[in-house]
Amino acid sequence: MSGPLRLVPDEAGTDWAEQTMALRTLPRQRRRPVLPGPPQDETPEVSPDPLDELADRLADICADAVHPYEIAAFLESDGLTDEQAALLYGRPDSFTLAEELFARIDRRYPGPSAEFANPWRADPWRCLLRGLVFALPGLGYLLGANLFAADRMRFGLPSGMVALSVATLVSWSWNQALAHRSYSLLGRGRRREAGRCLAIGAPAGALVAATAGYVVGGPLGALCFAAGQSGYLGAATVLLVLGRERSLLLALAPSAVGAGVVLAVDVPQIVRTVVLLATVALATALAAREAIRCLRTPQEAAPLRLPVSPEVPHALFGLAVGTLTLIAGLGTTIHQAVGVGVPPGSTASPTGPAMVALTLSLGLAEWLLFRYRSLAVAALRTSHTPGQFTRRTGGVLLGCLLSYLTTVAALDAGATLLWPGAPTLGIAGLGSLLLLGGALWLALLLNAFGLSRSTALICLATAVAESAGLLAGVDPTTLQLIGCGAAALVLTSIAGPVLGRTTKHR
Repeated sequence: MSGPLRLVPDEAGTDWAEQTMALRTLPRQRRRPVLPGPPQDETPEVSPDPLDELADRLADICADAVHPYEIAAFLESDGLTDEQAALLYGRPDSFTLAEELFARIDRRYPGPSAEFANPWRADPWRCLLRGLVFALPGLGYLLGANLFAADRMRFGLPSGMVALSVATLVSWSWNQALAHRSYSLLGRGRRREAGRCLAIGAPAGALVAATAGYVVGGPLGALCFAAGQSGYLGAATVLLVLGRERSLLLALAPSAVGAGVVLAVDVPQIVRTVVLLATVALATALAAREAIRCLRTPQEAAPLRLPVSPEVPHALFGLAVGTLTLIAGLGTTIHQAVGVGVPPGSTASPTGPAMVALTLSLGLAEWLLFRYRSLAVAALRTSHTPGQFTRRTGGVLLGCLLSYLTTVAALDAGATLLWPGAPTLGIAGLGSLLLLGGALWLALLLNAFGLSRSTALICLATAVAESAGLLAGVDPTTLQLIGCGAAALVLTSIAGPVLGRTTKHR
């Protein structure tokens, strides 16, 4: 730059130029005071190794580092080139110089200070609220159960259930990619463009999902229910991306109250339909309001065009997660329809409470993701060696995973007690549920660190394998034990080494 850069007018007084030029540089060499006494030898004192003097001047910086690359980055940012490292210190490059400085000075970082602001602190109440808005939409199935023709079967399921399942998978896949793209724009400060993306993408996704359900076919009531669910999922994506969980909770209030009434007394289907339409209409109106607010924000100077290819792994991940969840919820019914090993007429299934437990745990899963990143940052600031950092982050990862799985098991036990006539899940069923939850949590964690392609391929391969096995007549519990167990094992083997690197937490 040809001159000092003034970032904010009049922010530093009249001497702003001098203050702006006060950049952080290598600490200057201390001058020794001249003491009175006999004449001193004017021959300069030469250090046997000029690196000793540099190590003394950079002692604080080197003591804070957890890897030699930190010292090398500081030296290079201060203008030290490889030629200067060879000329002044007799080392071939700055990296060799940094490694020697790292080895000479002991780590003595005092730990995180009180002023340290952890960027990964999460509000537990907000995560609890998100868990509720993830779980409450399930009450809509209780209100719309009569819309499906239970006396007619198609593909082994009540007529209309296949169309709803297809629409659900399309919505999950589309909205996962839409949310990632919108978050990417919001992270770059492009709120107006994020609002435009949501305003166009959410209705388009609802239309595509509803069309997919219509193509599969079913009773008119079931197709209307699938269309309404697609619209609700699009609106919910808008509200969740923009941080309006309370608005979404307000939209879910009619369905929550209506489901409670249905459990107590018999309610005509027309009333149930009105309640469902009220929820969809309210969610759509609130989402439209928030999108319009984003569109009214000032336009950025230059438009930002992001490629579409980064969204493909997230779309595949949403499709895979939806498939694995549907297999966990409807696996027994499909297995019975295939006609292998399940007595006809057996309708009691323990998957209902399990799905409730899994959806209720999503809020905790999100909070534990923030918790892991927060503790990893703290470990980065307190670890003295890369090995110590790897061990600490490994312990944090194991602790967060065990906390999540313990909560899922407790929620399943509580939901089974409250669910009328629900059988106990059993050891094998509980194991499959925990393996599914653990695999999904590890996949979300790796997604947060940029490994979206790997996690999408692993989860998609698991979903395809379980779907093929289920259609071939394999027991769904056995399928989940093998498939989700293998996915959890592979994801753990990836998470350990990758998240043990300090560079992943910068």
